[in-house]
Amino acid sequence: MSGHPLVFGSDHAGIGLKKHLMEHFKNAYEIIDVGTRDTSSCDYPEYAVRAGREVLKRNCLGILVCGTGIGMSMVANRIKGIRAALCANEFMARMSRKHNDANILCLGDRVIGSELAVGIAEEFLAREFEAGRHARRVEMMDSLT
Repeated sequence: MSGHPLVFGSDHAGIGLKKHLMEHFKNAYEIIDVGTRDTSSCDYPEYAVRAGREVLKRNCLGILVCGTGIGMSMVANRIKGIRAALCANEFMARMSRKHNDANILCLGDRVIGSELAVGIAEEFLAREFEAGRHARRVEMMDSLT
């Protein structure tokens, strides 16, 4: 069995990239896939909510993928306790963890390639929240939901 849980969710537009990422991380994490599992048209909010709830329940990180990452991030950020970050490069991923304590990474399958996505996800998963002055700001964000 691999290490800490890592929650994945996608809609039909993100399933290819989600599968690629799950394969990449399968030896390092306990992979939890909340769906979807095929390319049939589906509603991304369902999977964003499933993933968000699972991340909160397990106190772990998650990765959501849709066509652009925008819809998933919008829905996930409506869940109290979720701080989802839509990232298009490694720097954004690093800073979302270090300064914003993001707990879900959102990616767009139609926006970035699979190898860039792996690099972004690796950076996201490798970083820890720095707290300090950033903790106050995260508390302010969390008080809004």
